[in-house]
Amino acid sequence: MSKRDYYEVLGVDKNASDTEIKKAYRRLAMKYHPDKAKDDKAAEEKFKEASEAYEVLIDSQKRQKYDQFGHAGIENSFGRGGFSWDDFTHFSDFSDIFGSFGGIFDSLFGGGFGGGRRSRQNNRGEDLQISISLSLEEIVKGVDKKIKINIKDTCPECNGTGSADGQVKTCPQCHGTGQVMQTSRSLFGHFQTVSTCPTCQGEGKIIKNKCHKCGGDGRLNKTKTITVHIPAGVSEGQYIRLKGQGNTGKRGGVSGDILVLIKEKEHDIFERKESDLICEFPVSFSQAALGDEIMVPTLAGKIKMKIPAGTQSGKIFRLKSQGLPHVNSVYRGDLYVKLIVITPTRLNSEEKELFKKLSEYDSNRKLKPGKSFLDKFKEFFV
Repeated sequence: MSKRDYYEVLGVDKNASDTEIKKAYRRLAMKYHPDKAKDDKAAEEKFKEASEAYEVLIDSQKRQKYDQFGHAGIENSFGRGGFSWDDFTHFSDFSDIFGSFGGIFDSLFGGGFGGGRRSRQNNRGEDLQISISLSLEEIVKGVDKKIKINIKDTCPECNGTGSADGQVKTCPQCHGTGQVMQTSRSLFGHFQTVSTCPTCQGEGKIIKNKCHKCGGDGRLNKTKTITVHIPAGVSEGQYIRLKGQGNTGKRGGVSGDILVLIKEKEHDIFERKESDLICEFPVSFSQAALGDEIMVPTLAGKIKMKIPAGTQSGKIFRLKSQGLPHVNSVYRGDLYVKLIVITPTRLNSEEKELFKKLSEYDSNRKLKPGKSFLDKFKEFFV
């Protein structure tokens, strides 16, 4: 059976960077790894195939030969029998391949490949999420928002140790690593499976005399005020990450983050389409027929716009750079103004006579419907 193209196997472009190749391999490895897809021969073969593709494309010399000669150019790299698991021996162990993926493989496979060293990430504080509702007037300029939020902060009574007497002992089962390791044998060789230590719950320490104020957690609830800088041009559903502003980590662990979710308030006049704005503006019969100069609203104030004679109801005018700014960019969207010709509902006697006279001329005109609003709007994007 002929081999598939390595780029196709990983699902990346031929100009993909090393980072993109690593990300693609990580995704496939997490999905098909033998420890996750046990007794699944198809998954096993896909894992082998992805590993072979990764080993070639991540090596600049092998990749150059492969790009020039295809599979024939790298046959000698694996010997006559092609790729085998023995070829992984030139990586010191699997951690060389997956080392940059860290916690992702820890969560999937219990600590991964040849692990064992405990990290402060084990005690990382929790991330928090808040939402902020913004008006278009705030979005167009950007704004700083002060928000009160409840977090877990270091207990002042025990200085975060969780111990009433300051006595914290190393866990005898994991010896302070917070993890226990088991080695198993499979057709791929020896695998090390790392899981959270059941004795200390992954903390690596045991507290006998817990702090009465925090109950041994080392943290207490606290309300703090934070200032969030919202850049101009943000949109509904986007996040702003405030690193290290979340809950304090246990036992000296790093603090979590705060994720600020952006929400938009509905506007009375404008409708948003990405960085563009759309609004409707009423004009009279006489303005539409004779032409006029009107003042239309924008988020920065009113500006002049000319209406040519004979303008039809539903006509769309494009005012460039009067929309919202792109985030972290000097470019701005546009404002689309849809004119609506308003039919008067109450006429005095003089107005009625004028319209009757006008109707005599209208009877000689061949009236045809104009384009729909959608058709007119699309004209600006073709």
